[in-house]
Amino acid sequence: MSQLIDVVKRQGKRPTETFTREKLHASVVAACLSVKTPAGQTEKIAEAVCDAVIDWLQIRPEVTSGDLRRIAARKLHIHHPDAAYIYEQHRIII
Repeated sequence: MSQLIDVVKRQGKRPTETFTREKLHASVVAACLSVKTPAGQTEKIAEAVCDAVIDWLQIRPEVTSGDLRRIAARKLHIHHPDAAYIYEQHRIII
C-alpha cells in the first residue's frame, strides 16, 4: 500500500488517524482467539482479511472507522463466521 489512508474515527469526535495494517491485524487476531481458534489458523485468517481490506482501500484516501470495521467483518465472515460476529459486536459485548 503506497498511499496513506486516513481513518475518520466514530462520529468525527476524535482526530483521524492513519490506517495501519498492524492495528487491523491485531483486532482480527483478537477476535479469532476469543472464539478459541488455533494460533496458526488465526494468523492465516488475519493475513487474508488484512490483504482483502487493503485491496478494498486502494482507491480510498479516507474511510470511516465504521466502514473499515464493516468491510473487515465481511471479509472475516468468509473465513470464520463466529469470529466475525465477535468482531462486529465487540462494543456491545464488552
